[in-house]
Amino acid sequence: MNGGVVMFKKGLVTACIIVAGFASVAQSSILLDRVVAIVNKEVITWSDLYRAMEFDASEQVKAMKDEDRRRYFKENEMSFLESLIDLKLELQEAEKDGVTTTDADVATAVKNIRSKYSMTDEIFNETIQKDGFTLETYKKKLWEQITVSRVIDQEVKNKILVTESDIDAYLAGNKDAAKDLEGFDISHILLKRNGDDKQLEQKAWDIYKKLQAGESFSELARQYSDDPSAQGGGDLGFIRRCDMSKEFLNVCSGIKPGNISEPVWRGDGIYIIRVNEARVFKSEQEMREAIRQKLLNEKFNAALKNWSRSLRDRAYVEIKS
Repeated sequence: MNGGVVMFKKGLVTACIIVAGFASVAQSSILLDRVVAIVNKEVITWSDLYRAMEFDASEQVKAMKDEDRRRYFKENEMSFLESLIDLKLELQEAEKDGVTTTDADVATAVKNIRSKYSMTDEIFNETIQKDGFTLETYKKKLWEQITVSRVIDQEVKNKILVTESDIDAYLAGNKDAAKDLEGFDISHILLKRNGDDKQLEQKAWDIYKKLQAGESFSELARQYSDDPSAQGGGDLGFIRRCDMSKEFLNVCSGIKPGNISEPVWRGDGIYIIRVNEARVFKSEQEMREAIRQKLLNEKFNAALKNWSRSLRDRAYVEIKS
């Protein structure tokens, strides 16, 4: 399945007619649903495609104005469709291989998502409803993602091996391996400059005090952060040391994993930073394990691409104009 794809959200109103007031896609127009692709014996409809785009939209895309988001979806419609075709083929392969996902598996996934973003049941339900889901629709998408992940593990990931010789070869050709692999997994809250620096600084310190009192970083990020990452609880993921500014690196280096920085000014506003994980090698073995993971990821991505291509080569796929 295409890794960088932005997929799925909003709902189908009837089997054949959709009111494309799925908030962001096609407000106030009613369109006849139509088949846009055939994948073996299954069809993909226009509404399937646009639900897919909304569901998996990145935080940056979700933050766009409605008009800009509609334009983005329209311009990228074909790449989204290709990814949805891949998803159909992968689910069909999972069924063929007897790969299953239970309701209990989905319930565990929901629980883990709530835990990761520190969400109560009420906040979780409000969040998915605000995005245009029913709980059942959301669970169906999770079921698909878990099932695809399992068939990919079985058919691709579990067949990949990285040897010590592979690691030695990488080190021989990459003298600055540590520099490239060290970094931090971080989350942040950004308060953008608004013309009143004193008031903004007071607001930042008020948020910091809430954090010190034990309030959820993710919830406060969703509530206060002016960055597109706010909807994901301020999560920025892993950033390499070599990609950080000296100032930002100094802040992160001074925070133990799990801890939070005091408010710090930087260019466009005030940041509060949480270091979720610090990857700094204390031994050669730690560095070799990081290289092993990097090489595994590279081999996996290449193997996944080949596997997806083989599924397509064996399938009947027709894209409707």
